[in-house]
Amino acid sequence: MALLSACGSAQDDSAAATSGPPPVSAATTSTTTTTTTTTTTTTTTSVLPGAGKPTVTIGDKNFTEQFILGELYGEALKAQGFSIVLDRNIGPPEVTIQALESGRLGMYPEYLGAWNQTIAGEQRTFHTLAAAYRSGQRYAVDHGLELLTPTPFSNTDAIGVLQGYADEHKLRSLADLRRVAPTMTIGGPVQFQQNPNGLPAIEQAYGFVPAAFKPLDVGSQFQALDQGTVQGADVSTTDGALTSGNYALLRDPLRTFGWGNVVPVISVKVMDAEGPVFTQTIGQVSRLLTTSVMRRLNAAVDISNQDPAVVAKQFLEANGIPAQTV
Repeated sequence: MALLSACGSAQDDSAAATSGPPPVSAATTSTTTTTTTTTTTTTTTSVLPGAGKPTVTIGDKNFTEQFILGELYGEALKAQGFSIVLDRNIGPPEVTIQALESGRLGMYPEYLGAWNQTIAGEQRTFHTLAAAYRSGQRYAVDHGLELLTPTPFSNTDAIGVLQGYADEHKLRSLADLRRVAPTMTIGGPVQFQQNPNGLPAIEQAYGFVPAAFKPLDVGSQFQALDQGTVQGADVSTTDGALTSGNYALLRDPLRTFGWGNVVPVISVKVMDAEGPVFTQTIGQVSRLLTTSVMRRLNAAVDISNQDPAVVAKQFLEANGIPAQTV
């Protein structure tokens, strides 16, 4: 990351040669008056929008993507003068909501589907993002909270296969698995097999049952695909490994896995205290976060072992959003 600095001095090279005597003062012909002009330069220091506002605690959950999101929002806000404290492990949902309502937590990034199901207790299937957002917003407002604008990216479960396997069997969506299910092993964490919103949900929605299920440790799904011990695996739509181009995700047109767009959840009291630039800055960051962007950011941390704070600052600066300098 290059730092651009400019410095220099201005010099007047336009001294004109004159002939004849110096000009004579109009007041007298016998006295020469010398006038000295002093130029005063006034430097105006602009006050950042967040200067003097109360400190806000931003929380995130304890995994890579959330670390990155917390840093993105936090650094952009700090650059606007807001006083930010980052809490990297906000705990289970019930603790998080209590913290928001009490003021111990000011804002955190939540996934819309998780908000609706786990926090709002809504078990309906929403066929559009707008419908899911409206439902979640109603619950938030009733509790003195606000859901800010969702991110373009959606992080949900998905079934991933090798790109070659998808091409061979012409697999594009989950409905296509009916053709290969009799010989297919799907792998994933045990909870994916047991959770009604996991494998059972897509089996029922798309009318297939795989030949076998192989329990896998979290994080080992892509290795299992590479080794051929499974033909399909439960992955996340923003996994960094998907940047390699070796894998294909099968579309979920029925939205069985729901909506995983991130909605920053903020206390209305914090919104009022911090002013409009606070939420505008959050929105400015959120609008940049497409699925391909989040995969690259996750890959930078999980695969290239970069620090989430460094990854976040580089991304903000590359996209013209000021980040706090270290």
